[in-house]
Amino acid sequence: MAEVALRGVAKRYGRVEVIHGIDLDIRHGEFTVFVGPSGCGKSTLLRMIAGLEPISDGEVRIGGRRVNELPPRQRDIAMVFQDYALYPHKTLYENMAFGLRLRGTADAEIRRRVDDAARLLRIDHMLDRRPAALSGGQRQRVAIGRAIVREPQVFLFDEPLSNLDAQLRNEMRSEIKRLHQRLGATIIYVTHDQVEAMTLADRIAVLSAGRLMQYDTPDAIYNRPAALFVAGFTGAPPMNLADCTLSGDSADLGGLALALPPALAARARMKTAPFKIGVRPENLLAAAPAAAALRLPAQVSLLEPLGSETLVTLRLGRAEMIARWPAAFRAAPGTAVDVHVDPGHLHLFEAASGAAV
Repeated sequence: MAEVALRGVAKRYGRVEVIHGIDLDIRHGEFTVFVGPSGCGKSTLLRMIAGLEPISDGEVRIGGRRVNELPPRQRDIAMVFQDYALYPHKTLYENMAFGLRLRGTADAEIRRRVDDAARLLRIDHMLDRRPAALSGGQRQRVAIGRAIVREPQVFLFDEPLSNLDAQLRNEMRSEIKRLHQRLGATIIYVTHDQVEAMTLADRIAVLSAGRLMQYDTPDAIYNRPAALFVAGFTGAPPMNLADCTLSGDSADLGGLALALPPALAARARMKTAPFKIGVRPENLLAAAPAAAALRLPAQVSLLEPLGSETLVTLRLGRAEMIARWPAAFRAAPGTAVDVHVDPGHLHLFEAASGAAV
């Protein structure tokens, strides 16, 4: 396995720049996920690493070797696509062995690699079947097995689970996580599903409009978002965000003041207004977590019971925010309630630049 380094990588189609000078360091054996909405450039960036798209500017290095001018077959990578790309007339064994045969690998070595990969993926009992006889999840296992037998330096996954239903996606997500733990492989994985990103990744690269917004651990992405976009994209529901003004050491939501931690208030005074304040739904509590928690008057607007919890839409000042409350909570719209929040869980962003304060 190997590290992957991107330096000022850009992509243009004519005069239109779709990837804007991205720098990334992906460590040996690391599981990195590119995540972002449709059209953000994540698949284009992956294809440039693979050699399927030419690089307009910058440099890609795999295992310390510059690969800009190398075709895909010489980059020592293996790619798993969204549509499986299996040969329907070949058995699973033949599908997995095909690439090795093209490279002139000896039959005994092919048999060893295919058998090992099939056992790892729990498809060793069906190697004589053809793709039409398989479920979507089994076909995806074959596509992954075809990548494993190549024993590449880097595995690239391009939205491999998007064609599966919700239950199969959950199962395959767990399989891919276990696979990474067993292989210790360097993996770059593209998805628009931020749940996939949070559960699979060692580090996440959040992309928006061809720009890298943040590259960090799942914990940092979720709890310390560096940009307004990252805060609003991650989480289900995402972070509550509301316009506010700074008044002394407090954020004013229109008649409702939230006292900010002193360090955050001091940083805010050095920035340019206006601001947006953010708080995660799980940090808006029905009971005070500690003596230092803020107690805020609110009004219930909407309840969404989910079985294990209830999502409660609340009116706080001029803002509407969603809270995760116990499943048993019930109140009619218009009911006055108290909301409690630890000031340490408040986030502040510059509205114009989107940068975290």
